[in-house]
Amino acid sequence: MCDHPSHLQQSRRQFLGAGLGLLALSAIAPRQLFAETASPQNAISPDAALRRLLDGNARYAANQLDAKDFSADRAARVKAQYPIAAILSCSDSRVAPELVFDQGPGDLFVIRIAGNYLSSNNLASLEYAVGVLKVPLIMVLGHTECGAIKATIAEIKDPHPLPGHIWDIVDALRPGVESVVKAGGDQVLGKAIGANVDYNVSRIAAAQPVVSEAVKQGRVKVVGGVYELATGKVAMRQAG
Repeated sequence: MCDHPSHLQQSRRQFLGAGLGLLALSAIAPRQLFAETASPQNAISPDAALRRLLDGNARYAANQLDAKDFSADRAARVKAQYPIAAILSCSDSRVAPELVFDQGPGDLFVIRIAGNYLSSNNLASLEYAVGVLKVPLIMVLGHTECGAIKATIAEIKDPHPLPGHIWDIVDALRPGVESVVKAGGDQVLGKAIGANVDYNVSRIAAAQPVVSEAVKQGRVKVVGGVYELATGKVAMRQAG
C-alpha cells in the first residue's frame, strides 16, 4: 500500500532535518579544533596574510625559497588545517600558487579553474574556506599570457563555434572582459586579464551570505593579483 502524502511529507521533513543536522556537525568540528589550538597560523589580519604571501613571492622571484621539511607537522595536519588564504587561480600548468608564494602544505586553500573565474561550485569552496576554515584573505590570481582569456578575446572579435565545453569558459569570462576588448587599443590582452581579475574580485566580495558578511565585518579581505610568467612576480591590482 502506498504511503499517504502527509506521511511522505513528514518523512521528507525528517530526512532533511537529519541531513541538515549532519551538515551542522561536520561544520562545527573544524571550529572546535580551531578553538583548541593555542595560536593557529591563520588567526591573523587580512593584511598580515597578504604580507606573508607577498614576502613569499619575493623569495620565489629571487629564487631564494625557504627550505621546507614536508614531513614536519604532517601528523598535526591530519587533525585540522589552518590556511592563511584562499586562492582562486587559473589551472595553467605554469602557475602553482604554493610555489609562487613559497608556502607549504596546509598554508593555502587553492581553487583552480581555467580563467580563474567565479562559479557556484567554487563559491561554495570559498564559503567553506571563510566560514569553516577561517581564512582571513581571498586572492583572485590571474596571469600573463592566459590562454582562456586569449580564447575569449578571439571569440568576441570573431564569433565562431568552439569544441566541447570550452564555450562554457568563454561564456563565463565574457562579462569581465568584453568592454575592454570592444574598446580596443594597445595591450588588449593585458588589460583583459586585469579586468577579469577585478571583475571576479568584486563578485566574490559581494557574494552573499558568507563572504560578503565576513568582508563587511573586516574579518576577510578580497584582493586580486596577476602573476607575471616572465619574472615570477605577482603584481597586485588596485582595489576599486
